[in-house]
This record gives sequence, C-alpha cells and structure tokens, in this order.
Amino acid sequence: RHGTQWCSIGSTTRSPRVSRLLVLPDLPGAEGKQLQYKDMRMLDHSPRFAALPCAPGVGYKPQHFNDIMKNPAPVEWLEVHAENYMGAGGRPLAQLRHLSERFAISVHGVGLSIGGEGPLDAAHLLRLRHLCDWLQPASFSEHLAWSSHDNQFLNDLLPLPYTDHSLTRIVNHIDQVQNALGYQMLLENPSSYLAFEDSTISEPEFLTQITKQSGCGLLLDVNNVFISATNLGFDPQSYINQLPLAHIAEIHIGGHDEQADEYGAPLLIDSHGCPVADPVWALLDYVLASTGPRPVLVEWDTYVPDWSLLAAEANRAANALAPVFV
Repeated sequence: RHGTQWCSIGSTTRSPRVSRLLVLPDLPGAEGKQLQYKDMRMLDHSPRFAALPCAPGVGYKPQHFNDIMKNPAPVEWLEVHAENYMGAGGRPLAQLRHLSERFAISVHGVGLSIGGEGPLDAAHLLRLRHLCDWLQPASFSEHLAWSSHDNQFLNDLLPLPYTDHSLTRIVNHIDQVQNALGYQMLLENPSSYLAFEDSTISEPEFLTQITKQSGCGLLLDVNNVFISATNLGFDPQSYINQLPLAHIAEIHIGGHDEQADEYGAPLLIDSHGCPVADPVWALLDYVLASTGPRPVLVEWDTYVPDWSLLAAEANRAANALAPVFV
C-alpha cells in the first residue's frame, strides 16, 4: 500500500474561463430564479476534499451504505448520480451527508444534455448548483451526449455528429455549467454504436478541442473506449494516444454485455451490470502507464452485486494502480 495520493488535475480547480463567483448563466427561464437559493453559500470556498484521491472508487448504491461505513477498503472515494439527490430531504440525502464527511465525492450528471441543440435547462442547472453547494464535491462530470429536445426528456445518452457547429455549441454549454457551478467540470467520452457521416472531426480531436476551448477536463471511460473500438472497428490504443492525456482527471471502468449484430459481428453494450472484462483491465493498464496515477472508478449500476464482489473489483483497480506510483 502507498499513502493516499490526491489528484489535483481537474477536481474543484477553476479554469481561467470560469468565474470565481457563483454566476447564474444567461439561460432562458432563469430570470428571477436567483431568489430560490438566496441563502446559498458561494462555492468560492474550500471543499472538504479538494480533489479525488488517486485510488479506487465505486458508484455508491444505498444497499451498500452499512458495508461502506464499516469496512470500505480498498475504496477511498464515491461517485453519485446528481439526479438521484436533487430532492428536499429524506434518507438518501441523510446518507449522502454522512458519506461526504468521510469520503471524497464525485458528482456525475446524466441529465444536462450537454450535446443538445437547444439551451441548457435553467431549472435543472439550478438544482445541480444547489446540490454542489451543500455537498461540496471534489469533482463534477457530465457526458458528451444529448438527452433532451424541446420539452422532451429521453432516458438515454444519445450520440451527436462531431462538427465545428456542434463543437461551438458544446463549448458554450460547458462554459455555462462551469460558470454556474464555480467548478471545472469533466466531460466523459461516450460508448458508440454508430458513426455519423456528417462528422468532420475525429472523436479524440473533438475532445481535445473541447478541453482547449472550454478549459474543462476529461473523464476517460476506458470501457467506453473498448466498446466503441469493437463496435466501430478502430484501435483503442491509437484512440487513447490521440487524447490530451494531461487533461484526464478521472477514469471509469465497468462491465459490458457481448452480443452480435445482424451480420454476426460482435456488438458490445455498455451495461454496467457485470464484472469488468479482462481486455478492459488490460486497456486500463495501458492508460495508466501513460497518465500515471489517476482516480479509478468501478461502475456497477444494474444487477447490483453484494458489497464483497464490488470491493473485489475495486481491489483489482488498486492492483492496477500500484505499479504506476513513483
């Protein structure tokens, strides 16, 4: 075991483009909403944990609360999905408050629709800001995807073409989020099942340009890279080599389902419902050899296992991290 090392890449660091004050972005429908949270503290203060540790984390599930509080090893940080904690109270928020006193927390959003054509939802962004204010997470992340159109909300993370137009739109959305929260956010690469003929920019270059123009960091989902590489027929290591590795502040791994398409070719589905596959562990080793230590999260969101199995996966992540500590 090595002493806990804290990863300051990303975390709550504000990019040069992000205001040090909690500024409500100029979003349609936001007029007057400032009054809803008039007693909020500004986020320009020191959180309980300034960064995620370069150690294993897991996605928090309420059925694991007692096990985590009693014996969390080797887990040193937790991720929660933002939309599950936007209510006014109850047991979920009480448990999260207890956990946040002991563990660094990463807030992972799934509902902002960063890649959507329309403006960000002002009410949703306010709820997110309120959550981040009282929780003081060490990290906030969202997806390179869209999930809403007009007033319709879709229970999925949908792909988009990579063009100059979509690049400008996403950078503007990220600027709005970072200014609203006072945090540098991380953007996660998608799992892909198709490619758009309209795309004029490769995904690694698209992500690179987003980090340059918005100042955000990257959340590298290694399982997503492996899934996309298998489904679309590219080399996963080459994809990783094209990314701005210094901007990767967090890493995800998870399980996937193996199916076949109508032609009998392999089709991988990002399910988060089984152990991490061996080729994904191997790809994680490749990433860590290039990036050095990073926070590594084990995702398991469906068919949630007993804590002992999830802890075993986290222990395997700890073993992957051990050789890259200097």
